[in-house]
Amino acid sequence: MSKGTVRLVNAVFYAHHGVMQEEHRIGGRYEVDVEMQLDFSSAAKADDLTKTVDYEHVYALAKEIILNNKFFLIERLAYLMAHRMLQESPRVESVQVTVRKVNPPVGGPCDRAETIYRCERTNGSLPES
Repeated sequence: MSKGTVRLVNAVFYAHHGVMQEEHRIGGRYEVDVEMQLDFSSAAKADDLTKTVDYEHVYALAKEIILNNKFFLIERLAYLMAHRMLQESPRVESVQVTVRKVNPPVGGPCDRAETIYRCERTNGSLPES
C-alpha cells in the first residue's frame, strides 16, 4: 500500500484558551499544523478530491474546535482536533496536530508554547477518545 502526507501548515486563529483568567478574557493568537498520513494514490491518478482528504474540511474542523471552546490546555485542543479528524476522515490512517500559543505568559520573553499530539487507527479502528 502506498502512503502520502497531506499537511495544513500554520492555520492562524484568535481564541481564548489558557490557565490564567486573563487569557480567557483577552485571548491570543494560536497556530495549528495538521499532518495526515493516507493512501492518496487513487485520488492522484483520478484527480478526484473524494478519494483523499479535503483540507478545507480539516481547516473548518480545527476552526470549530479552537473558536467554539475555552480550554485551559493547548494539549486538549490538539487531542480533540486529532481524534475528530480521524473520525470524520475515514481515509486518514494517522494524524499529527501541532498547536502553538504565541507569546505565552511564562514570566519572560518566549515566542511560543507548542504541543504535538499524534494518533492513528489500529487495524482500521479509531483510537479511544
